Amino acid sequence: MNIFWELVPMMLGTALAPLWIIVVLLILRSPNGLVKATAFVIGTTLVRLLQGLAFGYLFGAVEPAAGRSSIVSVLLMVLGLLLLISAIKSLLHEEDPDAPPPKWMSTFDRATAPRLLGLGALLTVMAPKLWVFTLSALGVIRGAALSSTEAVKVFLLYLLGAQALLIAPLLLYAIMPGRSARWLQSASDWLTRYNRPITFAVSLIFGSLFLWKGVSGLLL
Repeated sequence: MNIFWELVPMMLGTALAPLWIIVVLLILRSPNGLVKATAFVIGTTLVRLLQGLAFGYLFGAVEPAAGRSSIVSVLLMVLGLLLLISAIKSLLHEEDPDAPPPKWMSTFDRATAPRLLGLGALLTVMAPKLWVFTLSALGVIRGAALSSTEAVKVFLLYLLGAQALLIAPLLLYAIMPGRSARWLQSASDWLTRYNRPITFAVSLIFGSLFLWKGVSGLLL
Protein backbone atom coordinates (compact mmCIF):
# COMPACT_ATOMS: atom_id res chain seq x y z
CA MET A 1 0.00 0.00 0.00
CA ASN A 2 2.90 2.38 0.75
CA ILE A 3 4.21 2.08 -2.78
CA PHE A 4 0.78 3.05 -4.14
CA TRP A 5 0.90 6.36 -2.26
CA GLU A 6 4.43 6.95 -3.54
CA LEU A 7 3.19 6.51 -7.11
CA VAL A 8 0.04 8.66 -6.75
CA PRO A 9 1.90 11.99 -7.25
CA MET A 10 3.52 10.57 -10.39
CA MET A 11 0.15 9.41 -11.70
CA LEU A 12 -1.38 12.83 -11.08
CA GLY A 13 1.62 14.74 -12.40
CA THR A 14 1.58 12.93 -15.73
CA ALA A 15 -2.23 12.72 -16.03
CA LEU A 16 -2.89 16.43 -15.46
CA ALA A 17 -1.59 17.56 -18.85
CA PRO A 18 -4.35 19.72 -20.39
CA LEU A 19 -3.12 19.74 -23.99
CA TRP A 20 -3.06 15.94 -24.23
CA ILE A 21 -6.64 15.81 -22.95
CA ILE A 22 -7.64 18.56 -25.38
CA VAL A 23 -6.21 16.52 -28.27
CA VAL A 24 -8.32 13.49 -27.29
CA LEU A 25 -11.45 15.67 -26.99
CA LEU A 26 -10.70 17.28 -30.36
CA ILE A 27 -10.39 13.89 -32.05
CA LEU A 28 -13.59 12.64 -30.39
CA ARG A 29 -15.58 15.43 -32.05
CA SER A 30 -14.42 14.41 -35.54
CA PRO A 31 -16.20 11.84 -37.77
CA ASN A 32 -15.64 8.32 -36.43
CA GLY A 33 -14.12 10.09 -33.45
CA LEU A 34 -14.33 7.28 -30.90
CA VAL A 35 -12.30 4.88 -33.06
CA LYS A 36 -9.72 7.52 -33.91
CA ALA A 37 -9.37 8.83 -30.36
CA THR A 38 -9.02 5.26 -29.08
CA ALA A 39 -6.25 4.65 -31.62
CA PHE A 40 -4.42 7.77 -30.41
CA VAL A 41 -4.65 6.72 -26.75
CA ILE A 42 -3.53 3.17 -27.62
CA GLY A 43 -0.48 4.65 -29.35
CA THR A 44 0.52 6.62 -26.26
CA THR A 45 -0.14 3.64 -23.98
CA LEU A 46 1.83 1.15 -26.08
CA VAL A 47 4.95 3.32 -25.93
CA ARG A 48 4.70 3.59 -22.16
CA LEU A 49 4.22 -0.18 -21.90
CA LEU A 50 7.33 -0.69 -24.04
CA GLN A 51 9.24 1.74 -21.83
CA GLY A 52 8.25 -0.38 -18.85
CA LEU A 53 9.35 -3.55 -20.63
CA ALA A 54 12.65 -2.08 -21.80
CA PHE A 55 13.67 -0.39 -18.55
CA GLY A 56 11.85 -2.51 -15.98
CA TYR A 57 15.01 -4.37 -15.02
CA LEU A 58 17.36 -1.39 -15.23
CA PHE A 59 17.25 -0.79 -11.49
CA GLY A 60 17.48 -4.48 -10.68
CA ALA A 61 20.96 -4.53 -12.23
CA VAL A 62 22.16 -1.88 -9.80
CA GLU A 63 23.61 -3.22 -6.57
CA PRO A 64 23.42 -2.64 -3.72
CA ALA A 65 19.95 -1.40 -2.89
CA ALA A 66 21.45 1.99 -1.97
CA GLY A 67 22.47 2.36 -5.61
CA ARG A 68 18.87 1.97 -6.71
CA SER A 69 17.79 4.53 -4.12
CA SER A 70 20.31 7.04 -5.43
CA ILE A 71 19.15 6.56 -9.03
CA VAL A 72 15.52 7.10 -8.03
CA SER A 73 16.48 10.26 -6.11
CA VAL A 74 18.38 11.62 -9.12
CA LEU A 75 15.45 10.85 -11.42
CA LEU A 76 13.06 12.63 -9.04
CA MET A 77 15.38 15.64 -9.01
CA VAL A 78 15.48 15.69 -12.81
CA LEU A 79 11.70 15.34 -12.97
CA GLY A 80 11.26 18.15 -10.45
CA LEU A 81 13.58 20.44 -12.41
CA LEU A 82 11.82 19.65 -15.70
CA LEU A 83 8.45 20.46 -14.16
CA LEU A 84 9.71 23.70 -12.61
CA ILE A 85 11.16 24.71 -15.99
CA SER A 86 7.77 23.91 -17.51
CA ALA A 87 6.13 26.16 -14.89
CA ILE A 88 8.47 29.03 -15.79
CA LYS A 89 7.86 28.50 -19.51
CA SER A 90 4.11 28.54 -18.90
CA LEU A 91 4.43 31.75 -16.87
CA LEU A 92 6.43 33.34 -19.71
CA HIS A 93 3.93 32.06 -22.31
CA GLU A 94 6.51 29.79 -23.96
CA GLU A 95 5.61 26.46 -25.55
CA ASP A 96 5.82 23.29 -23.47
CA PRO A 97 8.25 20.84 -25.18
CA ASP A 98 6.01 17.93 -24.10
CA ALA A 99 2.94 19.42 -25.77
CA PRO A 100 1.95 18.46 -29.33
CA PRO A 101 3.45 20.94 -31.83
CA PRO A 102 0.92 23.71 -32.68
CA LYS A 103 1.02 22.89 -36.40
CA TRP A 104 -0.12 19.34 -35.60
CA MET A 105 -3.18 20.46 -33.62
CA SER A 106 -5.09 21.33 -36.80
CA THR A 107 -4.46 17.87 -38.27
CA PHE A 108 -5.63 15.63 -35.43
CA ASP A 109 -9.33 15.77 -36.28
CA ARG A 110 -8.63 15.00 -39.96
CA ALA A 111 -6.14 12.16 -39.49
CA THR A 112 -7.05 8.50 -39.94
CA ALA A 113 -7.06 6.03 -37.06
CA PRO A 114 -3.77 4.30 -38.13
CA ARG A 115 -2.06 7.67 -38.45
CA LEU A 116 -3.33 8.75 -35.04
CA LEU A 117 -2.01 5.52 -33.54
CA GLY A 118 1.41 6.46 -34.89
CA LEU A 119 1.10 10.10 -33.81
CA GLY A 120 0.19 9.07 -30.27
CA ALA A 121 3.24 6.83 -30.12
CA LEU A 122 5.54 9.45 -31.68
CA LEU A 123 4.42 12.25 -29.38
CA THR A 124 4.98 10.04 -26.33
CA VAL A 125 8.49 9.16 -27.52
CA MET A 126 9.22 12.87 -28.05
CA ALA A 127 8.00 13.96 -24.59
CA PRO A 128 10.99 14.08 -22.19
CA LYS A 129 8.95 14.49 -19.01
CA LEU A 130 6.92 11.35 -19.78
CA TRP A 131 10.16 9.37 -20.07
CA VAL A 132 11.34 10.63 -16.68
CA PHE A 133 7.93 10.01 -15.10
CA THR A 134 7.97 6.40 -16.30
CA LEU A 135 11.59 5.81 -15.28
CA SER A 136 10.96 7.33 -11.85
CA ALA A 137 7.91 5.11 -11.34
CA LEU A 138 9.90 2.05 -12.39
CA GLY A 139 12.65 3.00 -9.95
CA VAL A 140 10.20 3.30 -7.09
CA ILE A 141 8.64 -0.07 -7.99
CA ARG A 142 12.02 -1.82 -8.21
CA GLY A 143 13.06 -0.29 -4.90
CA ALA A 144 10.05 -1.85 -3.17
CA ALA A 145 11.54 -5.34 -3.61
CA LEU A 146 8.35 -6.82 -5.05
CA SER A 147 8.10 -10.11 -6.89
CA SER A 148 8.10 -9.92 -10.69
CA THR A 149 4.34 -10.52 -10.83
CA GLU A 150 3.64 -7.87 -8.19
CA ALA A 151 5.93 -5.38 -9.93
CA VAL A 152 4.11 -5.85 -13.24
CA LYS A 153 0.74 -5.38 -11.55
CA VAL A 154 1.88 -2.21 -9.79
CA PHE A 155 3.33 -0.77 -13.00
CA LEU A 156 0.09 -1.49 -14.86
CA LEU A 157 -1.81 0.24 -12.03
CA TYR A 158 0.53 3.24 -12.36
CA LEU A 159 0.01 3.29 -16.12
CA LEU A 160 -3.78 3.13 -15.72
CA GLY A 161 -3.67 6.07 -13.33
CA ALA A 162 -1.33 8.03 -15.59
CA GLN A 163 -3.57 7.49 -18.62
CA ALA A 164 -6.88 7.84 -16.74
CA LEU A 165 -7.76 11.34 -17.98
CA LEU A 166 -7.19 10.23 -21.58
CA ILE A 167 -9.24 7.06 -21.17
CA ALA A 168 -12.15 8.63 -19.24
CA PRO A 169 -13.51 10.70 -22.20
CA LEU A 170 -13.46 7.59 -24.38
CA LEU A 171 -15.53 5.63 -21.87
CA LEU A 172 -17.95 8.50 -21.35
CA TYR A 173 -18.42 8.95 -25.10
CA ALA A 174 -18.87 5.20 -25.66
CA ILE A 175 -21.51 4.92 -22.90
CA MET A 176 -23.41 8.14 -23.66
CA PRO A 177 -22.41 9.41 -27.14
CA GLY A 178 -25.28 11.86 -27.43
CA ARG A 179 -25.41 13.31 -23.94
CA SER A 180 -21.64 13.41 -23.46
CA ALA A 181 -20.94 15.49 -26.58
CA ARG A 182 -21.97 18.75 -24.89
CA TRP A 183 -20.08 17.92 -21.69
CA LEU A 184 -16.90 17.05 -23.58
CA GLN A 185 -17.18 20.24 -25.64
CA SER A 186 -17.51 22.28 -22.45
CA ALA A 187 -14.54 20.45 -20.92
CA SER A 188 -12.45 21.11 -24.03
CA ASP A 189 -13.34 24.82 -24.01
CA TRP A 190 -12.55 25.11 -20.30
CA LEU A 191 -9.20 23.32 -20.64
CA THR A 192 -8.27 25.44 -23.64
CA ARG A 193 -9.12 28.64 -21.76
CA TYR A 194 -7.25 27.69 -18.59
CA ASN A 195 -4.48 25.56 -20.10
CA ARG A 196 -1.62 27.82 -18.99
CA PRO A 197 -2.80 28.38 -15.37
CA ILE A 198 -3.41 24.63 -14.95
CA THR A 199 -0.02 23.76 -16.45
CA PHE A 200 1.69 26.35 -14.25
CA ALA A 201 0.00 25.17 -11.04
CA VAL A 202 0.53 21.45 -11.71
CA SER A 203 4.16 21.94 -12.77
CA LEU A 204 4.97 24.18 -9.79
CA ILE A 205 3.33 21.94 -7.18
CA PHE A 206 4.63 18.60 -8.43
CA GLY A 207 7.98 20.05 -9.53
CA SER A 208 8.62 21.34 -6.00
CA LEU A 209 7.47 18.02 -4.51
CA PHE A 210 9.68 15.83 -6.70
CA LEU A 211 12.70 18.10 -6.35
CA TRP A 212 12.34 18.04 -2.55
CA LYS A 213 11.96 14.25 -2.52
CA GLY A 214 14.96 13.82 -4.80
CA VAL A 215 17.24 16.11 -2.80
CA SER A 216 16.13 14.69 0.57
CA GLY A 217 16.64 11.16 -0.76
CA LEU A 218 20.27 11.93 -1.65
CA LEU A 219 20.98 13.67 1.66
CA LEU A 220 19.53 10.96 3.90
